[in-house]
Amino acid sequence: MGGCFSKPKPVELKIEVVLPEKDRGKEELSTGSRGSPRAYQGNGAARHFHADERLPTAHPYPGAQDCVEAAVCHVKDLENGQMREVELGWGKVLLVKDNGELHALGHKCPHYGAPLVKGEVWVPTGAPSAGGGLRGRGHGTGVPLEPGLCGGPALPPPGVLSRGRVRCPWHGACFNVSTGDLEDFPGLDSLHKFQALQLQRRTKVMATCISPSAGYSGSTNVLIVGAGAAGLVCAETLRQEGFSDRIVLCTLDRHLPYDRPKLSKSLDAQPEQLALRPKEFFRAHGIEVLTEAQVVTVDVRNKKAVFKDGFKLEYSKLLLAPGSSPKTLSCKGKDVENVFTIRTPEDANRVVRLARGRNAVVVGAGFLGMEVAAYLTEKAHSVSVVEVEETPFRRFLGERVGHTLMKMFENNRVKFYMQTEVSELRAQEGKLKEVVLKSSKVVRADVCVVGIGAVPATGFLRQSGISLDSRGFIPVNKMMQTNIPGVFAAGDAVTFPLAWRNNRKVNIPHWQMAHAQGRVAAQNMLAQEAEISTVPFLWTAMFGKSLRYAGYGEGFDDVIIQGDLDELKFVAFYTKGDEVISVASMNYDPIVSKVAEVLASGRTIRKREVETGDMSWLTGKGS
Repeated sequence: MGGCFSKPKPVELKIEVVLPEKDRGKEELSTGSRGSPRAYQGNGAARHFHADERLPTAHPYPGAQDCVEAAVCHVKDLENGQMREVELGWGKVLLVKDNGELHALGHKCPHYGAPLVKGEVWVPTGAPSAGGGLRGRGHGTGVPLEPGLCGGPALPPPGVLSRGRVRCPWHGACFNVSTGDLEDFPGLDSLHKFQALQLQRRTKVMATCISPSAGYSGSTNVLIVGAGAAGLVCAETLRQEGFSDRIVLCTLDRHLPYDRPKLSKSLDAQPEQLALRPKEFFRAHGIEVLTEAQVVTVDVRNKKAVFKDGFKLEYSKLLLAPGSSPKTLSCKGKDVENVFTIRTPEDANRVVRLARGRNAVVVGAGFLGMEVAAYLTEKAHSVSVVEVEETPFRRFLGERVGHTLMKMFENNRVKFYMQTEVSELRAQEGKLKEVVLKSSKVVRADVCVVGIGAVPATGFLRQSGISLDSRGFIPVNKMMQTNIPGVFAAGDAVTFPLAWRNNRKVNIPHWQMAHAQGRVAAQNMLAQEAEISTVPFLWTAMFGKSLRYAGYGEGFDDVIIQGDLDELKFVAFYTKGDEVISVASMNYDPIVSKVAEVLASGRTIRKREVETGDMSWLTGKGS
């Protein structure tokens, strides 16, 4: 047999940074405009951040004509559907081969810096193992932060490449491999495509406001009530889609939009560290933010919102994203000092100061309460948790997983008082000293954090004509529309049809879901007929261990565990009847991201597929 064989040619990864024509037009349109001056004066003080002059919009592509070339691998080294992180001398990119085409993207998720490169999944093939595998490494400080924040596990979990997009393994954000665009949340920025290597995030080009308010102005094109994830994403999406009229975003907070879920994970964090966007961003893109501004009534007939100080603002389109209000204790002594519900950075900071070297009590063993308890273990003299259920997270994660996490906390000096409630808060000189339980136990306490749930902050809508259900939630359709034309709602205060659960009306108060709903609302304000279809994805981190969750597990009737609970390396599948409806994992990445992709594709995962340990459905061989 004869023949001439030549060495395969190396792939030349050519990074050419050129602004696309369509974006270049937007960029030119955005120069030379001015942001909105003060919209109104409240109680003698300016009530919102405003722009006195237009700042130049940052070019989304640094070095617009730069070109970088490098040979990074052989053609046959990269299989179809494979991702590889490659070094180009002064930085890294993510090289992706999808449907025979090569793409180069930023290698880290812009949300919190997770490496997106694909790795291998440890998959059991039989009965749950008795151990083995790598155990997650804790911080040793009790600081419940994600990997990449204050240390974290040494080995990054792999991302997931599926259906032309890569999903972040930490929090589930999805990016289009062809464009780098953010397609599912959380996060605000996209990946660079053929980027300058110093940057890992790209803010999409936005339209400029061409009709800013002039001095005192009582009308706006879009009014957004609530400046959490849903409100901010709605405002940004409108600008990204070319909307150039006035946008007003109002919030009860004294701060610009910030990362609220991080409050219970990093109680020491300062407001500037939590900010989702800097002040300059709002100036540059003509998004007016009214801080400490409370809407008390909405007149849908005249399209007018009335604020607590009497100011009235007319609107053309309205987004309601007021979020929720924390439940408080109703026991004797409920008004003593040093009892908190954590809603603001100031709340969180005060809790840490008061707990340092003293006795802390957390009421409620849900996500907020357990995150706070984990964080305080290295700060406080003692940490106690009071919970009415038998185990933490029982309704959400089930008895076995909840018990496993409870043992992890007990190993870190947390004392639990289960199946009981607070009957009295006792004070000395007006300040908390003891928490008395219905079980007759008395717990020493210098500070108490209450995390027993929340209710929708929709009281101001009761007489508006906007429909509320019996619990106070705002029902919306798949397009995030309320019963009133031109009025949309999103975030923790809504119930909406969950597409992959047969359009069951649900309330899902997740950070990621609020992002997605805000975008869909904005798209439908612009008559784009978008529908909410995202798969719920959430995460928490405690003692350096990250727990991830995807799906909607309410009403589950069985839990299938693969892996080893004692080793804190497991995946739990929650089933209802014959169907897997949600999944949770610890030290088992990227399986939750993979399951989220399967659910997003519309495919059903059957109980028998996870009972046997056969994970073939992850590779497209399932139902």
